[in-house]
Amino acid sequence: MVSRGVPFLVMVVILGLCTLVECQKPSPCQCSRLSPHNRKNCGYPGITSEQCFAQGCCFNSSVPGVPWCFEPLPMQEMEQCVMEVSERKNCGFPGISPEECAVRLCCFSNTIPQVPWCFFPKPVADCHY
Repeated sequence: MVSRGVPFLVMVVILGLCTLVECQKPSPCQCSRLSPHNRKNCGYPGITSEQCFAQGCCFNSSVPGVPWCFEPLPMQEMEQCVMEVSERKNCGFPGISPEECAVRLCCFSNTIPQVPWCFFPKPVADCHY
């Protein structure tokens, strides 16, 4: 038999860890630019938006059948560079340097192979929670 205090204890531990790593509510672009079918669960059944955001995760309950509390897209240097890899539109050429990419006023991220590393930014105005 599991004690009723276990869920409370788990939440206290999560919030404590979150405080240690300075969890923050993700930016709107980190949440809204993620396709619902690509969401990775970050919560548990019945989690509230406040609890989800307190864990540094995104919350959106408007799409049934997918996680409502989910991991955000990785943060980039500029908010307009936050997007799914599949959304990147090439702005450079193979081997372009971060400096050459910046001269073109484009985003640069070389963390994922086989995708454009220099890509066009997207307006932040289309981001929302």
